[in-house]
Amino acid sequence: QVQLVESGGGLVQAGGSLRLSCAASGRTLGNIMGWFRRAPGKEREFVASIRWNGGNTDYADSVKGRFTISRDNAKNTVYLQMNSLKPEDTAVYSCAAAYRAYYPPKYDYWGQGTQVTVSS
Repeated sequence: QVQLVESGGGLVQAGGSLRLSCAASGRTLGNIMGWFRRAPGKEREFVASIRWNGGNTDYADSVKGRFTISRDNAKNTVYLQMNSLKPEDTAVYSCAAAYRAYYPPKYDYWGQGTQVTVSS
């Protein structure tokens, strides 16, 4: 069984930065690792994803140029560096792991999430 545990969330002012971490246990990181978020009253939305070699990344238009996803396979951890944060980035951020070769990815495991709150 794979466990994904996120950390690094918190309260930050608009324009600030946070770095989220997602540590995997029970198995290596998935071929594709993704970050998603769910804001109050809204559906979960895709934020970013990264393939196993770190060379292929994908971002939602709303975070391009501000967020950076990365992974350290040796540490079994994936990161989300979030800069220039906006109040509309407020959400619970969760990571997910996809192990099978589907496109678009089918995520097999999900973390519980970490709260990010951006004040104006």
